Amino acid sequence: MTEDQIIGLLTSNIIYLLAAVLIATVIFKGIKIVPQSEKYVIERFGRLHSVLGPGINFIVPFLDVARHKISILERQLPNATQDAITKDNVLVQIDTSVFYRILEPEKTVYRIRDVDGAIATTVAGIVRAEIGKMDLDEVQSNRAQLIDRIQESVETAVDDWGIEVTRAEILDVNLDQATRDAMLQQLNAERARRAQVTEAEGQKRAVELNADAELYAAEQTAKARRIQSDAEAYATQVVAKAIQDNGLEAAQYQVALKQVEALNALGNGTGSQTIVVPANALEAFGNAFNMLKGGK
Repeated sequence: MTEDQIIGLLTSNIIYLLAAVLIATVIFKGIKIVPQSEKYVIERFGRLHSVLGPGINFIVPFLDVARHKISILERQLPNATQDAITKDNVLVQIDTSVFYRILEPEKTVYRIRDVDGAIATTVAGIVRAEIGKMDLDEVQSNRAQLIDRIQESVETAVDDWGIEVTRAEILDVNLDQATRDAMLQQLNAERARRAQVTEAEGQKRAVELNADAELYAAEQTAKARRIQSDAEAYATQVVAKAIQDNGLEAAQYQVALKQVEALNALGNGTGSQTIVVPANALEAFGNAFNMLKGGK
């Protein structure tokens, strides 16, 4: 095929070629494939027409334009530090971090220009307002509650922007050196007070235990005396019954037994001892021995 024939063929089919190119262009322009992590804001003649979600979408070529491509992934604002004054007039520096994501791109695009800056300013104002309602001790001890209140307030403030605040964190609460020194002195004083209270309670407990021990000892002594008295009473009762049954001999036997026991006790004493006894005592001991022998 010569060159003239090729040119003639193209000339005769130029309309079909242009039509094919036009159709391909229309198809290409009319199909929009949106990634999973994004949403497209579609404008028609400069006005909002629709929002395309992830997947294959069809639009009107040349009339609809994907003007804004918005990521719906969760974002983190840069860590920010702002000064705040507590209810008890203590200056603190609060380090915060906020996480958010865009749920309604059409609101975010047409209602706010700088999303990160707007959220950062909102968070700073809310943090100062919430800190001003609390004492320093409450800020330190109720940090979780403070975070919840800040997140709730930020969510309410940014709701018109189509944004969801997923998390708000207070990273640190910093104090100036003078306040730290005062808190350290207060802490040391509190520790000293607790130590004194603990020592006083220990002394009180020791006194109580000592009193309980003395009371217990007295009760046991009284119990022993009662038992001893009961034993002596029982012995006396037995002796009385023996005298009643056996007459005077039983009483004389008991007296002789006591005399022998006393003699043994004197003989078993330590060291050299000189014992002076009446003359009739020897006769009494002899009678005791005789009675004991007779008792056997």
